[in-house]
Amino acid sequence: MKRVVFIILSVLCFSSLYAEKIGDIANVIGVRENQLIGYGLVVGLSGTGDGSSSEFTLRSLSNLLQTVNVKISPDDIKSKNIAAVIVTTKLPPFARQGDKLDATVSSIGDAKSIQGGTLLLTPMKGVDGKIYALSQGSISIGGMNGKGGGQLNHATAGTIFGGSLVEREIFNDLSGQKGANLSLKNSNFNAALAVQDEINIAFGGDVAVAIDPRTIKLNRPEELSMVEFLAKTLNINVDYEKEEKIVIDERTGTVVSGINIKIDPVVITHGDLTIKIEEQKEFSKDDKSVDIGGNVKIAANENQLKIKEQYITVANVARALHKMGAKPKDIISILENIKRAGAINAKLEII
Repeated sequence: MKRVVFIILSVLCFSSLYAEKIGDIANVIGVRENQLIGYGLVVGLSGTGDGSSSEFTLRSLSNLLQTVNVKISPDDIKSKNIAAVIVTTKLPPFARQGDKLDATVSSIGDAKSIQGGTLLLTPMKGVDGKIYALSQGSISIGGMNGKGGGQLNHATAGTIFGGSLVEREIFNDLSGQKGANLSLKNSNFNAALAVQDEINIAFGGDVAVAIDPRTIKLNRPEELSMVEFLAKTLNINVDYEKEEKIVIDERTGTVVSGINIKIDPVVITHGDLTIKIEEQKEFSKDDKSVDIGGNVKIAANENQLKIKEQYITVANVARALHKMGAKPKDIISILENIKRAGAINAKLEII
C-alpha cells in the first residue's frame, strides 16, 4: 500500500530583500587574484613516495642531482622517499615582493602519502609563463594522518603555510585612473539598479551608471582619490533581491537552501510515498495528529504528514521528511521532482 503524505500549505506573500555592502556583492574589475602553478619534488618521505613506475619522478630527481654535480641515471634510482607534486597558489591583487602566500601541494604520482615531506624550491608560474613566486617548505597535512576512516587519500595533498614567496609584482596603477567598473558576483537587473542608485545617492550626481545587469560604470569625483572613492563605494549598504538557490550534494546527501524558498501546490509520487501539497489555511479543531515538533504532525493510524506554517518551504519539507525517517537520497529525489514539476521557482544546483 502506498503512503500518502499531505503537506498543508498556507499562502502568504513574503519578501526576499537583503542588505549587504557593495563590496560583498561586487568586485572591482581588474582587481583580482591570479592563479599560479608549479611542478616540484617532495623529499624526506618515509618510504611512502613514488615507486619505480613513476618515471617522471625519477627523471626529475636525476636532473636535480645533476645541478649539484651528481650524475646518476634514472634507472639506478630506487628510493621511495621522493614524490612528484603539483604546487598551486593564488597571487592576490597588489601583492608585493617578499609577501608570503599559502601553497597547496598535491601528488601526481603513485605516492601513498606526502606527510612529513619537504617541498624543494619550486618556481610558480602564471598563464604567461613568467615566474611570480617561489615555493618551498615543510608540508602540513593537518588532521589527515592517513590512518583509517578512509583518510589515506587525503594524505596525498597538503599545505605549506606561508610557503610561497612573491618574486614578481603585477603592476596596477589606481591613482591615475578617473573611473572604474564594478562587476556583480551574480547577474541581476534589480541588483545592478539598486547599486547604481545607492552610489549616486551617497556621492550625488551621476557617479554610477549600470550598463548591464552585471556591470556598473563609476566616474571618480574630482575631490576624491581613486583609493578613497573605491573604499567609500564598497562600504555603501544596498538593499537588493537575492537570487534564491538550492544546492544539493548527491554524493554526501546534503541539501542546503534558503529558509524562505516556497513550494507551490503539487503532487509527487516517489516509490511508496505520495506527497500532496495543497492550499489549506487551518487544521480542523478535532485534529488528533501526533505532534513530532517543529509544527509537524503525523496523523494517528494514517501515513499522513501535516505541516502548520505560514507557508510551506523547502526547509519545512526536508525537515518533515527527515522526521518521518526518509533517507537523504529520497529527500533529494523528491526535491528534484518537485523542481521539475515547476513547484519550486528557485534555481536548483546539483554538485
